[in-house]
Amino acid sequence: MNYNYNTYREILQQPKVWLKTLDSIRAHKQEIKAFKDKYLNDGYEVVLTGAGTSAYIGDALEPALYTTSFRGARAIATTDIITNPQMYFDQSSKVLLVSFARSGNSPESVGALRAVEGSAGKVAHIFITCNKDGELAQMKGENILCVLLPPETNDLSLAMTSSYSTMLLTCSMIANIDHIDEDVPLIEDVAGAVEKSIAKYEGAIKDLASRDFERAVFLGSGPLKGVAEECRLKLQELTDGAVMCSFDSFLGFRHGPKAVVKPNSLLVYLLSPNPKVRRYELDLIRQVKANNNVKGTLVISADDPSIEESYYDLGIITGMNPSMPPCYGCVSFAWVGQLLGFFKSLDLGLSPDSPSISGNISRVVEGVTLYN
Repeated sequence: MNYNYNTYREILQQPKVWLKTLDSIRAHKQEIKAFKDKYLNDGYEVVLTGAGTSAYIGDALEPALYTTSFRGARAIATTDIITNPQMYFDQSSKVLLVSFARSGNSPESVGALRAVEGSAGKVAHIFITCNKDGELAQMKGENILCVLLPPETNDLSLAMTSSYSTMLLTCSMIANIDHIDEDVPLIEDVAGAVEKSIAKYEGAIKDLASRDFERAVFLGSGPLKGVAEECRLKLQELTDGAVMCSFDSFLGFRHGPKAVVKPNSLLVYLLSPNPKVRRYELDLIRQVKANNNVKGTLVISADDPSIEESYYDLGIITGMNPSMPPCYGCVSFAWVGQLLGFFKSLDLGLSPDSPSISGNISRVVEGVTLYN
């Protein structure tokens, strides 16, 4: 397939951009390691922050980083920090603030770091950003490490796609910088699996997107709940809200949120590679199949989903090694939500690069007043 849209190009370029970023991280390995060790060895707490999609990076990574030097990191959105910094920090706090920012120019990006600096006792910063000309990238200081991503990650389209996935992987690589050279085959496997999966399944995703659904639910467990959160936003914003979307964990979905499932719904299941976790997920899938009529169901799995094909309309097997560390493996699911949003946007007669007819959303958030 070939579509003349930035969104489509930016989705497909992701595997190549990840490998390019890996080379850059390895080239700056000593600088990154020295900066990280300086603050972690001094007891600084890692806080992952951003707004919107950039915040969802932290939501996925908070549980995914448990095998890394960033274990115990907290994800706090900039939009929460700005309004209530005192709830999270005081003068006893020592914070290593990891800021995710595509443009680095949104009001919250700068406002949040100022709020942390005004509330915490000691603060150091890691900026992971895609825009060399952004306000964050221009900041300098001994307590600042700016990790600038390849220019093609600064997505031209409204929706964040390659910026999201590359910032997520970059943080994972920084957290594993002590053995990043040994992790090269893992990251190459992720890139290879996603590139093959896109080529194999994009036609089937296009067909599924043409179904007449008006709401969608994305479910995931652990780190994949955070990825489900991002997939939910991609479909909703690329359809200008014509498809209303929600997300949850598989177990949490039973406790009330399941009421959202109606005949006009699409259900998307992001299956855990952990067979012990997957037991709970398959139980929920079988229950929904038995109790609900929906427009379609999509299962995404690293390997054989271990459930009969009659329980889903489309099954995507990424071919990812189930033993892949979650901080790397979770990114292999995001492209499905991105392509689903892209094709549904076309199906509705919208432009995926600028789907907001109303102008309610824009590439860089505007109109936010920051108060002292």
